[in-house]
Amino acid sequence: MNKKIIKQLPLHMMLLPGIVLLLLFSYVPMVGIVIAFQQFIPTHGLFGSEWIGWDNFRYAFELPDFRLVMRNTLFISSMKIVAGTIAALITALLLNEIGRMWFKRGIQTLIYLPHFLSWVILGGILIDILSPSNGIIGQILSSFGLEPVFFLGSNSWFPYVIVISDVWKEFGFSTIVYLAAMTSINPTLYEAARMDGANRWRQTWHITLPGMRPIIILLATLSLGNVLNAGFDQIFNLYSPAVYESGDIIDTMVYRMGLVDFQYGLATAIGLFKSVISFFLISTSYWLAYRFANYRIF
Repeated sequence: MNKKIIKQLPLHMMLLPGIVLLLLFSYVPMVGIVIAFQQFIPTHGLFGSEWIGWDNFRYAFELPDFRLVMRNTLFISSMKIVAGTIAALITALLLNEIGRMWFKRGIQTLIYLPHFLSWVILGGILIDILSPSNGIIGQILSSFGLEPVFFLGSNSWFPYVIVISDVWKEFGFSTIVYLAAMTSINPTLYEAARMDGANRWRQTWHITLPGMRPIIILLATLSLGNVLNAGFDQIFNLYSPAVYESGDIIDTMVYRMGLVDFQYGLATAIGLFKSVISFFLISTSYWLAYRFANYRIF
């Protein structure tokens, strides 16, 4: 055996538990894809159920709610990507202007903390805050003589509550990426700009933003792969039948069909459709990242 292979064998053995877990939980379950092409009956098993070909897909596409769910998914996920990118970028630029390091680090910690909380916890907090009867937002509106709004029960408000709460939870994490990108900008460019009389706004516009352009393009293109991921955990903990019209997404639809209504074949077909489209989008996003940001995995 090659000496180099023998030397690196312990490192390869360290990968073995992760590879085993990946195979068990990510690849072996893919056998269940066949359910999408069956009239699946649990007592008959994977290979005993009736094979019906593409019928589940045809039925799914003909459902009156399918287009609505697709529209909700695309709208919510797109708004999350755009709003999250803008919020993180603006926050990073503002933090970069803070001179006192202790204050800057404190703000970073505060905006980063929600990232570590689950949507089960945050969902309960938001339900209490946005309650029209005793929530703090409703009380503030009432103090101004306004009618409290049932944000989580209104189809007009629910998607925006989802987007805003997601941005609040995650923009702190993205801000760190942009702050790290700023450290790679040559400080002599700022010195030259100050000597030429450029103020802070001009320095930001002509030096900071152009220096961050590669990472902005990279993150924006890679986010295309998540267009069909509107956030199951968040919406599942916040939505109700009253807001299915504006808040129901592909993942919640699959959950209800598969685990509530026991339509296993139909739920698997919709999930497989989403996975195929997501694979295409992820492949496209990585190609765009390589094309415009010179980013590559291998």
